[in-house]
Amino acid sequence: MIVVDYGRGNLFSLTQALFKVGGKPHVSKDPADIASSDMIIFPGVGAFGDAMKGLQDLGLDAAIRSAAAGGSRILGICVGCQLLLSKGEEFGVTPGLDLIPGTVRRLPEASPTTGVDRIPNVGWRQLSAVREDPVLNVVAPDEFVYFVHSFAPFPTHDAHALAHIDFNGMKVPIAVREKELLGLQFHPEKSGDVGLRILETFVFG
Repeated sequence: MIVVDYGRGNLFSLTQALFKVGGKPHVSKDPADIASSDMIIFPGVGAFGDAMKGLQDLGLDAAIRSAAAGGSRILGICVGCQLLLSKGEEFGVTPGLDLIPGTVRRLPEASPTTGVDRIPNVGWRQLSAVREDPVLNVVAPDEFVYFVHSFAPFPTHDAHALAHIDFNGMKVPIAVREKELLGLQFHPEKSGDVGLRILETFVFG
């Protein structure tokens, strides 16, 4: 299991969570390691364009695409989730990894008729499942997960959306999947017991 180090993620909290559930994460920025790994987790914080540049500067964008083409299991967290999509609109349009068709867009603004949710969305929210998923099935309807984001992944095809949150009157996708690729906009490593169950199920499920 490789945790991708491209200078744009909180590696400590993620690796500690993975160790806690019995995983053996290896942190790497080596494209050869990543391209040949059968399981990849890559987190991300900050802006979409800067994160994509971090991958490209190290040649990791090509390595992740190669691993995906080979059927590797890949988990993207927060901005790592966003990068799985075709493009992002933060600070202008930036191409993503294009592994899942779609666009990363800003969360909908509040209005007197739609809601009062603030951007960025920081804190705990419940998920509304769209379809069954072997990893997200471990989250009960009354459980909460932790978010810190201003943008979210909007897949082109509804079939790629696993779950959403209600935000200012809109159903905002926050989990996406394409075969072995799973993207989570929230932070499982910061989501307590439910987050640990998600990571354990991804790693060992």
